[in-house]
Amino acid sequence: MENIKTSTRTAYNPVTGEKYQIDFPALEEIKNALLNLEHPSEGIIINVTAEKLIEHFNLTDEQKSAKMKSKGNYIDIFYYMVFGAIKSLLKKGRLHQPGGKGAPYFLVAEDPPHIDDPPEDPPHIDDDPPDIEIIYQKIAGELAADLLEEIKKKKPVFFEKLVVDLLVKMGYGGSREDAGKAVGGSHDEGIDGIINEDRLGLDVVYIQAKQWEGSVSRPEIQKFAGALQGQRARKGIFITTSEFSKGCYDYVKSIDSKIILIDGKQLAQYMIEYDIGVSTSKTYEIKRVDSDYFEET
Repeated sequence: MENIKTSTRTAYNPVTGEKYQIDFPALEEIKNALLNLEHPSEGIIINVTAEKLIEHFNLTDEQKSAKMKSKGNYIDIFYYMVFGAIKSLLKKGRLHQPGGKGAPYFLVAEDPPHIDDPPEDPPHIDDDPPDIEIIYQKIAGELAADLLEEIKKKKPVFFEKLVVDLLVKMGYGGSREDAGKAVGGSHDEGIDGIINEDRLGLDVVYIQAKQWEGSVSRPEIQKFAGALQGQRARKGIFITTSEFSKGCYDYVKSIDSKIILIDGKQLAQYMIEYDIGVSTSKTYEIKRVDSDYFEET
């Protein structure tokens, strides 16, 4: 981590309980990197952003696995710092969360100025998130990884069915029966399916669904864009179980057709959000004092 400010944190070995010191990027570095990352149009999701920042800062395996101790739980230190950075940016008005608690975050400005925090991190992150919320996000991240592993074991026809189920849950295609008729079987010039954008079928969206291992490169998106032009179509969704190269995102911004790119991590998040391939294991109620009850009349 050359040429960046660092912060020393206390880490714990979960097996032995031994404490040790380890350096991480300072909180102000994490905030500025987060604001300047290229985020998907669907918003900022904490565990996905943490992975991007791990790559951005080129963290070591030791840094990635280092854990802090809080109320008997061991939590990834860097993940906790990213969560704290997001909450701090939300408080400062640099991010907003239009969908409410648990929903993705969005940048308030495309090109925010550099944030100047104090020269050293305070002993504790400002506006520390509740432990239960951090644990929930961590579980969701692990569930997303498990979902992708399961998807990759299945045949392409299963993946196409999964994509249809998800899009219907998201409001596309009307009923499942309507979507089933509209999607599947075309595989025409790089198009895997077609689905109505709305219940009335006023517009259609063309779909490419690929169980990919390596990074999807720009030429694949160019083929898909060409297929859309061949159909005189304006909208498309390219979904993959892997990831897209930066060139893919640059390309879809430069063309007239509207193409949404959904990588494996985003796909898994949508599956969790819309209850596709997942079920609820346990439910916990978080209660607070009802101040109205104690109000004197």
